[in-house]
Amino acid sequence: MGRRLVPLSWCAAMTFWAAPALAADCTPDRVDLRGAWGQAAFEVEIADSEAERAQGLMFREELPSGAGMLFVYDQPQPAAFWMKNTLIPLDIIFLDELGRVTSVHENAVPGDLTPIPGGDRVFAVLEINGGLARRYGISAGTQMRHQIFSRSGAVWPC
Repeated sequence: MGRRLVPLSWCAAMTFWAAPALAADCTPDRVDLRGAWGQAAFEVEIADSEAERAQGLMFREELPSGAGMLFVYDQPQPAAFWMKNTLIPLDIIFLDELGRVTSVHENAVPGDLTPIPGGDRVFAVLEINGGLARRYGISAGTQMRHQIFSRSGAVWPC
C-alpha cells in the first residue's frame, strides 16, 4: 500500500485551526462550531434578556472577524430577526435547544426591515460577519458547543 503525503504547510494549518477548538473548555464568551467542514470558534457577547436581544448589534460600525453575538431564549420559540439600525452585513445562524444549526441566513442587508424567519423552535441565534458562514461551511446540521446547551441531549456537550 502506498502512503499519501500531505504537505507540511497543510498539516501546520490544520493544527493551528483545530487545536484551540479541541483544547478549550466551554466558556461563556466563546462558541465552537463543527461539521464535516472542520471546526471554527467565535468570541461572543451574550444577549439573553429581552432588552439585550432587542439592541443586538445595532449601530455598530464593525465586528471583528472572530467575534459575534449569541442571542439566547429561555425556551424554544418562534423567532425572526431584522436589520433595523444594523450597519454591517451579518450571517444569522439559528439553533435548536440541542445546539444544532437549523438554518442560516447569509449576508443580511444592513438597514433592511424585512423579517428573517428562523423557524418555530429557535433556542439560540448566532450573528457573525456576513460571508463567514459560507467561508467556513456553516449550514443546517452544524453543531455548536456552549454552556447554554449543557442539558442532556446536547449534540456537543461541554
